[in-house]
Amino acid sequence: MFLVVESGSTKADWKLIGAPVETTFSTKGFNPYFHKEKDVLHELNRHKELSHIKDDIAEVFFYGAGCSSVKLNSILEKSLSHFFSKAEVFVSHDLTAAAFSCYEGESIIACILGTGSNSCYYDGEAVTEELPALSYILGDEGSGSHFGKTLLSDFQYKRLPDPIDKELKEMGLTNAQINENVYMKANANVYIASFMPILLRHKDLKYSQDLIRKNFQQFIDIHVKCYENYKDVKVSFVGSIASLLEKELEAVCVDNEIKIGLILRRPLDRLAEFHKIKRDIVQNI
Repeated sequence: MFLVVESGSTKADWKLIGAPVETTFSTKGFNPYFHKEKDVLHELNRHKELSHIKDDIAEVFFYGAGCSSVKLNSILEKSLSHFFSKAEVFVSHDLTAAAFSCYEGESIIACILGTGSNSCYYDGEAVTEELPALSYILGDEGSGSHFGKTLLSDFQYKRLPDPIDKELKEMGLTNAQINENVYMKANANVYIASFMPILLRHKDLKYSQDLIRKNFQQFIDIHVKCYENYKDVKVSFVGSIASLLEKELEAVCVDNEIKIGLILRRPLDRLAEFHKIKRDIVQNI
């Protein structure tokens, strides 16, 4: 049996392959920028289903946000290898998962729009990035954390429309609370992105529509148009923000003469199929 894992900073989806019944699990997301080996092990040890099967796993294919270098990947490799002690562990970038899950036989630009954002080019052989992802402080255009930053700053600057401002105040939100969570606590990106559902509930407001269009346009200008052939290949998207704002995303793509490929909220099922096909090919050689 083997596991395929697709992890953002907020949530990780796991799929067990090779068992009589394929099973999916969920844990909190693991990002090596924010989580240490002990954090990962604590979460895994408290998960009863994973603890029950850990000694039966031969391979773990983990794709995660922040897994962009050997040094960062080693944080997760160590913790996963410690927990799945009999398994061979492979850790790679969530962009690679996006590329594999969206590939349909032709070159694509694969994008992530979730808690964070990023893009890559995949021709069926190599996954390449034209520009780096700068994370939630300097980058993540079009992501949940990017939208959340605007909401929180506009709340403090008293620039929000009344319905959104009222909801935040009814939650008991204060400037002091925001500053503590953003500047003094861990996982600030997840906290900031957690305000995205409020924007979604009020997405028909002019403020919201203008913000959505502006942020998606910024993402496309930076992370899609950096590829010279962006008008010639399909552009696919994975992640909650892409899925929940699919209509708005499609409209911005049309305005920019972009051919839309797939829009997937969660790439896990297609990613698992990719690995099953790959394993079948190897076994039949």
